[in-house]
Amino acid sequence: MSDEEKCESAPNLSPEPLERRNFLQGFSQQLAEEIGASLGSIPLIACCFATGLTDGTLYNGNTVFVALGTSGQNNKPFGWARSLFSIGCFVIGCLAFSRFHKLIGGGRRRTTLFFSFLLQTVIVVVAATIIQTGIVDGTYPSRRDPADVDFLELAPIGLLSFQAAGQIVNSRGLGVSEVPTVVITTLLCDLISDENILQPLRRNVKRNRRAIAFVLTLLGAICGGWISKATGAVQPSLWFVAAIKAAITISWLFLGVKTTD
Repeated sequence: MSDEEKCESAPNLSPEPLERRNFLQGFSQQLAEEIGASLGSIPLIACCFATGLTDGTLYNGNTVFVALGTSGQNNKPFGWARSLFSIGCFVIGCLAFSRFHKLIGGGRRRTTLFFSFLLQTVIVVVAATIIQTGIVDGTYPSRRDPADVDFLELAPIGLLSFQAAGQIVNSRGLGVSEVPTVVITTLLCDLISDENILQPLRRNVKRNRRAIAFVLTLLGAICGGWISKATGAVQPSLWFVAAIKAAITISWLFLGVKTTD
């Protein structure tokens, strides 16, 4: 066989498949990396604003409403059941997200955080869609008679409570427990009771995170209330929350890896 024939019969060693394989391997390794608490706390703090937006619409005060309802002091029929259902969905969400994190490699892995927030985003979109399509009354203030019980409201309430559990599980997995993202009273208690609350900014990072998280939660609630009042509906705030969650989901692909924290 001549040299020319050998060259024609040789396989095509194009560098393109090799480059594609190297890219996929590099991307796979990147997804397996662990996110540091210092950088990972930034998206979690942003979640506090999203929580405020949600609470500024219709979904807050569950424990209080359960207590008032069971003692006959809540004037909204079955309001206690609605709140109890919300708490139950939050508990189930904590269980589901914690097991999910353990299954796919731990709470610090980029893959875990990405898919966790992707799921949260999808759930918020579904909840907003249910209200947007009119399946559940989303007018603000509601035009319905307070005595008119609509159990379909449990669908978005349960979904929002379930996804909120993902945030606090993420904060625990990343080791940023000072930013629970969903419990403002605990956050405020830890902030005020901090013995080093007056330390300079660079010497008390946890205090800084708590303070920013509290302000953003409060600001989110105010914005959620004003958005609902201006639009006469609650779903715009939920679409805003979905957009924030989507941005956070994408951010996990680009944040730096774990260092010394």
